[in-house]
Amino acid sequence: MTDPAESLSPTSPSLPVKRPQIAALVTEYRKYSHGQNIVDRFLEGYGWESRWHRPKMDVVSLYVDQFPESDLSRERVARHPGLKLYPTIAEALTRGGSRLAVDGVLLIAEHGLYPKNEKGQTLWPRSEFFRETVDVFRASGRSVPVFCDKHLSWEWDRALEMVETSRELGFPMLAGSSLPVCRRIPSIDMPWGVEIEEIVSVGVGGVDGYDIHSLEAMQCLVERRRGGEAGVVSIQALRGDSVWQALSSGSWESGGCDPTLFEACLCRSQSLTPVDKSNRHTYPQPEDLPQLVSSPPVAYRFEYADGLRATMLLMEGLVHDITIAARLENQRDPLSLLFYLGSGHAMQPNFFNPLCHHIEHMIATDQQPYPLERTLLTTGLTMAGIESLWLEQKPLDTPHLAIEYQVGRESTFVRT
Repeated sequence: MTDPAESLSPTSPSLPVKRPQIAALVTEYRKYSHGQNIVDRFLEGYGWESRWHRPKMDVVSLYVDQFPESDLSRERVARHPGLKLYPTIAEALTRGGSRLAVDGVLLIAEHGLYPKNEKGQTLWPRSEFFRETVDVFRASGRSVPVFCDKHLSWEWDRALEMVETSRELGFPMLAGSSLPVCRRIPSIDMPWGVEIEEIVSVGVGGVDGYDIHSLEAMQCLVERRRGGEAGVVSIQALRGDSVWQALSSGSWESGGCDPTLFEACLCRSQSLTPVDKSNRHTYPQPEDLPQLVSSPPVAYRFEYADGLRATMLLMEGLVHDITIAARLENQRDPLSLLFYLGSGHAMQPNFFNPLCHHIEHMIATDQQPYPLERTLLTTGLTMAGIESLWLEQKPLDTPHLAIEYQVGRESTFVRT
């Protein structure tokens, strides 16, 4: 991938380079929060290939919605003279003036204390932050690139409004998590233009937080299939005993998934919990699985408009990573890989580096690296899965997810 720094080089040695200036709008800025992990990289740099990369752009304004005891924002402002904390989003974007005064926006509404609705969704204020941002854009007659961390919103109409507004005002927008661009084992991509029959993912965590990660991991692969993305026509979410019953059925047609793909996912995992603690090579049998998960498992079974079948499994305790396996047309063995996140949040989470590199590139070049429709679709799948669970695992048609888009041959995940 082209280094964003190259796009900022002056055309003549005598011409000064204007460093883009960024506003960061975060819900919380504490250790291990997404706000800290992303904004710190723009303030102080990050490891890229074999060097310490310092972005040729500056975070100059900061809005923070909540200040826990572990808040780091005030310390960052004190340590970085060019950074100022503002009391409102509008003031952060205008830097206390009347017009937009930054060249890019980081919208990171992921951590903090926010209410949940009856479905169990946390009401993160992403769309509220976004609306206040575009209000400043409209009033200023100018727009700049926006990054929105993770899914777009907890409600479909809000998410769709964000996408449509970015198109209306004509600014590049990047959204989603680190999964599509992080390292992989093996370091491969889905062959471009291949026919995919079925895909399975086994991941960690629960709904309304980690489901979006597994869905993005799957989507960044299947969107490369023949004909491009066609959208999703139906979904059913399962929980608890229903998941074990689905897995024991032996096939998608019987209500489960291809057991060979499930096995391939577990064999790619670097954190598979052994049945016998004295022998780490013991592969779990079906009867072992319920004892190995630490919370009720969840499955989202969904079908694409072109017939591709997908199953996302969340099995906290059985694994602590995210793997996928896919059945490709006319290939005996499945394609399988691990989305490698290293040690996760417990140590320095370097999986944020590739995502920050893409954000930097978008702000520097005014070009988003991959379609926003990917995040719109995975946002919609997250909502639909939660809705199905709330409706007691009811199958749902998803005509609103008839989202079509194309990606190019070039891979966007980091290979180093």
